[in-house]
Amino acid sequence: MLRFVVGPDRKVVFDAAGRLPGRGIWLSARRDVIEAACARGAFARAAAGPVVIPPGLVVAVEAALRRRIVEQLGLARRAGQAVAGFAKAREWLECGRAALVVEAADGSADERRRFLGAWQGPVVAPLDGASLGAVFGRERAVHGVMAAGALAERVRLEAERLAGLDVAPPAADGRIDGGATGARLGRTQAGR
Repeated sequence: MLRFVVGPDRKVVFDAAGRLPGRGIWLSARRDVIEAACARGAFARAAAGPVVIPPGLVVAVEAALRRRIVEQLGLARRAGQAVAGFAKAREWLECGRAALVVEAADGSADERRRFLGAWQGPVVAPLDGASLGAVFGRERAVHGVMAAGALAERVRLEAERLAGLDVAPPAADGRIDGGATGARLGRTQAGR
């Protein structure tokens, strides 16, 4: 779910952290739901009065969610709860320290499969390789892992919310994949 509030200027604001004051307007984390709410006046009805919907609200929501993922990954990296790079991340997978795998959405599907191997835990791909690399002080990163804890859970939840907003183009074989801007939820949903 995504929370929106109406500010004092009657402008609709996305409350990414869920902490802004005011009565929340909750919508499903889906692009079509937000677009329908904007088009059909759902925000005005929920706020019991006229509201101003900023242009590009869905794009702003996507950007805010990506920013939160980057912030949480950065905190985890500084706390020693996240690493990136094939060798380091694979080591965490093999020794059982990893609780969440964060893959670059634009990474090679074959390389991602090779890295994951028999991993059955959650996998998300909310960022491109350059954005993921920037978190870890690299030019680019394709593989990252996070240790169990609140930060990993927040990244997983934010990636799940982001995944609902992405409308990924179909792949060449007709399947829908996360694409360069997409987020892919884990191979298994169990053990969340």
